[in-house]
Amino acid sequence: MTTWSIPHLTTGAERRLLEAMLDRNRAELINTARGLSEAEARRRLVASPTTPIGLLKHAAVAERIWFQHVLGGVPKSECDGGTTPRDPSFFVDDNETLADVIAEFERASERSRVIAAGFDLDHTTPHYDLGDVNLRFIYLLIMEDFARHAGHGDILREQLTNPV
Repeated sequence: MTTWSIPHLTTGAERRLLEAMLDRNRAELINTARGLSEAEARRRLVASPTTPIGLLKHAAVAERIWFQHVLGGVPKSECDGGTTPRDPSFFVDDNETLADVIAEFERASERSRVIAAGFDLDHTTPHYDLGDVNLRFIYLLIMEDFARHAGHGDILREQLTNPV
């Protein structure tokens, strides 16, 4: 389900390509859930807590952890939303709509862009588990994570909209 909602860049400076690819992966992740009903977005089709809406909630948490907390040095308690990783990051409150969670992810992504703009790719910061990481690594890690989750979202959407 490829929908190019942002320019498709194939050449240019390293940073521009990394940022464009990350934005493509963000858009693809959103596209896996956009247009689903609230019930479809919350439907669990696998044993894990993974749902289309939960993938977006999880991605917003990843944005906050890696860009606000790790890169920007903001204490987790002062980030602008949830920062609990792994399975709890997929939890969506009953009163949150798909549009709310998409908007949350978009806000977290925008804040990530602003924070990252203040650092060069080689800027190194300590990570509590991995040791030193640089912005280039963070871009690549988040791209990989969002691409994987967009694939999960594609499969879930296919199951929801094309039942066997």
